[in-house]
Amino acid sequence: MNLLTEVLAFVVAIGVLVVVHEYGHYSVARMCGVKVLRFSIGFGKPLVQWVSKKTGTQWTIAMLPLGGYVKMLDEREEGARIPDDELRYAFNRQSVSKRFAIVAAGPIANFLLAIVLFAAVFATGVTEPAAVVAAPAMNTAAAHAGFEGGETVKAVRDASGGEAEPVRSWSDLRWKLLGAAFDHRNVVLSAKDKNGTFDFPLSLESLSDKEVDDNFMSSLGFEPGSGTLSVAAVQAGSAAQRAGLMAGDRLRAVDGRPADNATTFINYIKAHAGKPITLQIERGARVTQSGTQPGTLHTITLVPVVQRDDVTGENVGRIGAELATQVPSIDVRYGPLESLRLGANRTWELGVYSIRMFGRMIIGEASLKNLSGPVTIADYAGKSARLGPSAFLSFLALVSISLGVLNLLPIPVLDGGHLLYYLVEAVTGKAVSDRWQMVLQRAGLACIVALSAIALFNDLARLIHF
Repeated sequence: MNLLTEVLAFVVAIGVLVVVHEYGHYSVARMCGVKVLRFSIGFGKPLVQWVSKKTGTQWTIAMLPLGGYVKMLDEREEGARIPDDELRYAFNRQSVSKRFAIVAAGPIANFLLAIVLFAAVFATGVTEPAAVVAAPAMNTAAAHAGFEGGETVKAVRDASGGEAEPVRSWSDLRWKLLGAAFDHRNVVLSAKDKNGTFDFPLSLESLSDKEVDDNFMSSLGFEPGSGTLSVAAVQAGSAAQRAGLMAGDRLRAVDGRPADNATTFINYIKAHAGKPITLQIERGARVTQSGTQPGTLHTITLVPVVQRDDVTGENVGRIGAELATQVPSIDVRYGPLESLRLGANRTWELGVYSIRMFGRMIIGEASLKNLSGPVTIADYAGKSARLGPSAFLSFLALVSISLGVLNLLPIPVLDGGHLLYYLVEAVTGKAVSDRWQMVLQRAGLACIVALSAIALFNDLARLIHF
């Protein structure tokens, strides 16, 4: 069932993104007076096709749903025989500005789709973890800022001054810190705990671009806190079983530190391989109609077993227990205009982040392992679809932005390469020669093949863990 979900979600995602991208080209081409011969979704043998009586365009759904294209009337096409009375409808006969607009319309359509999808998510509402901070690891930026765990972040402002921006959820906090980290700006977090609201100065200016990755929140010491961490199952013969840990036990503290975040707890266990640790647990808590009946508190000592991590190859600690966690959540919903504004902001932020990440990969400051191919996309499409409509729409928006950014890269074969040709033509007054276009086309194709090969290798590496 999971495989079927992934396949269907992948086909829907790719289908929607390709249709929107190509329809951007198609609609602007029609507005510019260019005749469109074919609009194809997919490549290879046609499965379904029909011809519009109004426009004469052939609409096609082909066998391989991994892309699509719009074929326009063009004198440069091999074997093209265009009647004199139709030459004015040819793409190559249009002005530079019209050709630029037609080619740019595809990526722009992807960005507009992302804005609409994000706006829909913000408007319909989404349940997200609250911006409650778990006890940070020692010597992290969060610890240096003064966080002890349990604080709820309410607002963020620049350390140099300015208006404070409200923080509504953990995702909201992450995006605000991500933007500040990319700009190397120090910020001040206003957070509330049981004693009141306090300011926590957070230093981000010293972060290098290489450190601003998918795990940068964890590296800063920020993890969602105030969650309920409990034992779902205990493996036979494990350190957890020998110490007396049982399924259903709620973990309250580890070596005196609150155990309210799974990632923080697991990292602590990994770092204490072969060393005794003390767990405070609550056993026998029950949920009744009148509320939660507390259990009894117990203190146990166990020693994590030393095991080799399959991913890193390092020796880490394991206790042999499966964990279940619940974090405090909040329903985030915005009005229509605010949703559109936030959708545009999120699309801009992700677009800039994608461009910066790609630039860092080119100069070697970021790993090429960040590239993903169709296998990873299918996997995340299935996972997001199972999480619900909001997660799937957010995933579609993210991939749509990635597709738009990718197509704007100045690589021949892609839209960005053609846009570069037209910029040269606009500046010099001369079109790039066919010979140079052929040479650059082959170089661009080689780049695309190389990127595709790296992305596929990364997919396989994630799949079989090598």
